[in-house]
Amino acid sequence: MQPEADDEAPANPPASPGGTHAVPFRDLGVDELICTALEAAGIVTSFPIQTLTLPLAIDGQDIIGQARTGTGKTLAFGIPLLHRLATTFAADRAAKAPSALVVVPTRELAIQVADDIKQAGLHIGARVLTVYGGRAYEPQLDGLKAGTDIVVGTPGRLLDLADRKNLDLSQVRALVLDEADKMLDLGFLPDVERLLKLTPDDRQTMLFSATMPGEVVTLARRHMRRPTNIRAEEPDESAPPPLTRQYVYRTHHLDKVEVLARVLQAKDRGLSMVFCQTKRAADQVAAALSDRGFAAATVHGDLGQAQRERALRAFRSGKVDVLVATDVAARGIDVEDVTHVINYECPDDDKAYVHRIGRTGRAGRAGVAVTFVDWRDMQRWKLINDALSLGQPEPAETYSTSEHLYAELSIPPGSGGTLPRAMRARAGLSAEAEEDLGETGRVRSRTGSRTRSRGGRTRDGAVRGVPDAGGREPRDKAARDDGASSRRRRRTRGGREVSRDTAREVIREVIIEVPAESTPQAS
Repeated sequence: MQPEADDEAPANPPASPGGTHAVPFRDLGVDELICTALEAAGIVTSFPIQTLTLPLAIDGQDIIGQARTGTGKTLAFGIPLLHRLATTFAADRAAKAPSALVVVPTRELAIQVADDIKQAGLHIGARVLTVYGGRAYEPQLDGLKAGTDIVVGTPGRLLDLADRKNLDLSQVRALVLDEADKMLDLGFLPDVERLLKLTPDDRQTMLFSATMPGEVVTLARRHMRRPTNIRAEEPDESAPPPLTRQYVYRTHHLDKVEVLARVLQAKDRGLSMVFCQTKRAADQVAAALSDRGFAAATVHGDLGQAQRERALRAFRSGKVDVLVATDVAARGIDVEDVTHVINYECPDDDKAYVHRIGRTGRAGRAGVAVTFVDWRDMQRWKLINDALSLGQPEPAETYSTSEHLYAELSIPPGSGGTLPRAMRARAGLSAEAEEDLGETGRVRSRTGSRTRSRGGRTRDGAVRGVPDAGGREPRDKAARDDGASSRRRRRTRGGREVSRDTAREVIREVIIEVPAESTPQAS
């Protein structure tokens, strides 16, 4: 659903999507220092959403931007914030309170957005602070006390800091709501409403969303002033990326890891993401891949924030090239050069499918999406296929030895279930240091993926006594008899502790006193 802009503002963007290709940022009126920083990062020309948005946003207009994920939305609102910071808001920068606020649904997206804005604002000295839950308050409080220009954060931590009077939103001149539909899905809209009420009424507001559910439209109408609605693409944003080749295979659950290992040996495969339905499955798949020589890491909700950031840093830097993730944890992950996405388990619905495979084929690049459909998932897959008109209602039955698997995905003949040692060039997750974030809350998973060896011990230094991905306890005697954590059952009689010998006598007496007629008769 799309908000009706006719009664709010004429939706007359400066150009049509068909004529918005490769426009230099200088031609769009962007500040020279920002253009220089972008050029240093290899960014010279704009994407359609940026071309349509920048002239209006730089002028201070309220914007509703619709574009599929991976089309450059971050710079579409980040550049106007920086431009106005260097010009219109220049007099406000002496104050410690932020002039701009960016609200995002996930921690990973907050980090990514802040990094992109910092890069573009390098030469204007933009002070960008990232705030989100799951890590210590002190660094964030120190950043607020020192003063900041732009705050990027998640709704919960932003409200927490505002309620504590540590975050002053009274000076916010521009506010951005990024991925508003995702915030709706995650139940954040009430928090967003509270944040909006803490900011001045005359602020500029920019809302970006891939889709426009009714709740998001209501939010826009209530808090925006005659917004201009901009759609960067003619195709439906809920459709899969047009440059992504999609393959669907009906697989057996006992053969999935074997099939996956061969897919990950496809020609020209770069960084890859593997999606699972559950945290346990993600741990198990990553452990199986690590055993087979692949450099794999996991991202899911049971990992601490430091562990998640460590895995993402290792993935972005190429130390690991396979990231195994769940749907919620993967929201907002935008990593360049992801060539393959593998749905190890069938997504719940068409929206989840589009979100997953949208991690590749981004920003005009080509990608490959592979989906495994188990026999029990066939009905669910047919619903996804019908909703997206994929034309694959009956995926081909596929095993790790199927010739069509090798042919379609360009897998070298003879590839097996283990990565050859000559191809194990990645440093691995262990090469990435884990940052001490002073995390808050309880960390329920000590490692991203643990592999058990003989005797029940883990090979990666996991804490003894923590169940593995299958929920099994270690068999190591040292883990069971570890000091105060171990318990001995005491034998009592009449409330008094008795010795082992006395206990044996009690048992013997009970056995002797059982009447003979109470025993079962032989037939």
